[in-house]
Amino acid sequence: MADTINREERIPETMIGMRFDQACAEIFSDYSRERLKHWIKTGVLTLDGAAVKPREKVYGGERLSLNAELEEEVSHGPEDIEFEIVFEDDDVLVINKDHGMVVHPGAGNHDGTLLNAILHHCPGNSMLPRAGIVHRLDKDTSGLMVVAKSLTAQTELAEQLQARTVSREYDAVVTGVMTAGGTVDAPIGRHPKDRKRQAVTHSGKLAITHYRVVERFRGHTHVRCKLETGRTHQIRVHMAHQRYPLVGDPVYGGRFKLPPGASDPLKELLRQFPRQALHARRLAFIHPITGKEVEFRAEMPGDMLVLIDYLKEDIAR
Repeated sequence: MADTINREERIPETMIGMRFDQACAEIFSDYSRERLKHWIKTGVLTLDGAAVKPREKVYGGERLSLNAELEEEVSHGPEDIEFEIVFEDDDVLVINKDHGMVVHPGAGNHDGTLLNAILHHCPGNSMLPRAGIVHRLDKDTSGLMVVAKSLTAQTELAEQLQARTVSREYDAVVTGVMTAGGTVDAPIGRHPKDRKRQAVTHSGKLAITHYRVVERFRGHTHVRCKLETGRTHQIRVHMAHQRYPLVGDPVYGGRFKLPPGASDPLKELLRQFPRQALHARRLAFIHPITGKEVEFRAEMPGDMLVLIDYLKEDIAR
């Protein structure tokens, strides 16, 4: 017998006036729009128990009910790509992603992604939305990610993310010398002029980043950032908003700066640093099946360790 999806959600009042299919896409964001469109059309995704047209307006407070058979969700093929597994059991897979690896196939990246690698390692994940990927990291951000291996685990982990009970901490090296840590509470949304970028904007979604100083250098700072929310490019946007952009960030890094009097090796390293200096170092969540809290750590990769070593040597000169 095929597995079934049984989920009920309430439409928040913030969606008043939105179309039914648009509200479904926001609330059931794990599933593709085509899949949701099919479920609405076939009447397995209902509004207050009734099948309605996609363009029906919602007013907030209505009950969304999804009762559907689990079918193959992923159209991309498996590929035998090596990746580092930190932990695995029957329900979850924790990965230490290399920088340079794209998580989801997309324009210009149709294969060679983490999703393709997961489908090879866990063939059954083709039945799960996004192959079980619960959250993502940017291509050039390294570090820890959790992937679900069952629909039950994926639903539970998605709910933990929404409830902000998943703990995610990052190492970052920023340009500029911070005097102290703090919190950035600034909404993030699409940049008004560049749709490929994110920006702090009044019309954006709630975004909160806590950060603390680990070590100061002459022109840079090693910081630890803890996410309370998980918006696209959140740490990169928030640090740039604070005027401390990440070293090597090609999108939000601003005008390239070298600290006055820096050594030639440091100057060369900063010029050549190939990516934003950001690494997901710690991940903690409640195991979706056992109910026990689990915690994982991944040390900074070599390129960031070398960067910090050079910054330390620059101080000692």
